Amino acid sequence: MASSEAAQAKGLLNPAAVRDRAEEMLRIGVEGGLEHWRVDLDRLPEVARYVADLTRERYPTLAVPFHARWRHFELDGVDLWGPDADAEDWPDAATRARAEFDLAVVSVLLDAGSGPGWSYVDAATGRTYTRSEGLAVASLRMFQAGAFSADPDDPWRADAVSLTLLSAADLAKGFQVTADNPLVGLEGRAALLRRLGRQCLARPDLFELEDGPRPGGLADVLFERADAEDRLPARAILELLLEAFGPIWQDRLTLGGVDLGDCWRHPAMRRDDATDGLVPIHKLSQWLSYSLVEPLQRAGVVVTDLDGLTGLAEYRNGGLFMDMGVLTLKDPADADKAWPVSDPLVVGWRSMTVALLDRIAPLVRAELGVDADRLPLASVLEAGTWAAGRRIAAERRAGGGPPLTILSDGTVF
Repeated sequence: MASSEAAQAKGLLNPAAVRDRAEEMLRIGVEGGLEHWRVDLDRLPEVARYVADLTRERYPTLAVPFHARWRHFELDGVDLWGPDADAEDWPDAATRARAEFDLAVVSVLLDAGSGPGWSYVDAATGRTYTRSEGLAVASLRMFQAGAFSADPDDPWRADAVSLTLLSAADLAKGFQVTADNPLVGLEGRAALLRRLGRQCLARPDLFELEDGPRPGGLADVLFERADAEDRLPARAILELLLEAFGPIWQDRLTLGGVDLGDCWRHPAMRRDDATDGLVPIHKLSQWLSYSLVEPLQRAGVVVTDLDGLTGLAEYRNGGLFMDMGVLTLKDPADADKAWPVSDPLVVGWRSMTVALLDRIAPLVRAELGVDADRLPLASVLEAGTWAAGRRIAAERRAGGGPPLTILSDGTVF
């Protein structure tokens, strides 16, 4: 039984499983079968026009990069990473890729919602940043300063041992956290990086490099998994991340001894096997997958089928569909409550967000007159839905926060 359950669990650790169950959740919602939600797909064309208009405004030539962590290092017309990395004397392209994997992994794992009261003052630019941009710049500056390195002569790395020793106080210092500048989930973020370090030590087959175990070891694994023409499907990135990082998520579901990560229970998701009630989402891991595409490309890997990954079930995308009336709460009073991420209300919202992003992408392309080759889902997110969710939130609510209050430990949103 355990081996059968393990096989079923592994069947949830891929983007196709996320997409399939998200589509089912949306269908149930459209049919009125969800306790908390009404769904109005007739509002999607209006949302598509809103996203398309914002896309034209932000990218007039429609040359849209991927939605990735690297965009948050490109602020106010200044790229805070690329020129420095280009000027570095890397021994080879693989060495740079390993360093960029280190940076992306650490930065993305620190990217959960900051809360409305936190900001970061960047000494190099003199600018103040908040939310995802602030988290990005703070993590980048820590990385550049060697905060995650065990070698003072080689600061641009994240070593397993250094990660295992990272304290909340270390993170608070790097992120300028004070009583007057609080960061949501500070201890949760530090604990997550410590677990990352321990996992790097526990899986030398995935993380070990000549200079010790690091998240950057995953670059080498993916180099090896590319075919003879250096082609690698995007889903392979996510599948590796889910295998490599499953144990770092605390207090999450397991099945047959397999860690399920960002996977939750919902009573509407019926199955006649051990996966009954389970809804995989894997938001942070997919966000990280998108963020590893460019380092792989720079190293010569051709990443294919980018749309094999799904949209991201986070509060900007989900908030867009709520604020524009595609998703509405059956009980408006639910908007005034605080919800744990495991609650079916949140699980249903996040899962339907994935399916709705698949629905909105072709509508946005039609509005813009482009095809999926020119505007893949990763670019629709970037151009697009994430920014639109942020904009409409600012129009609807002081501070621009999400339309739902989510109790987060800093590892989901």
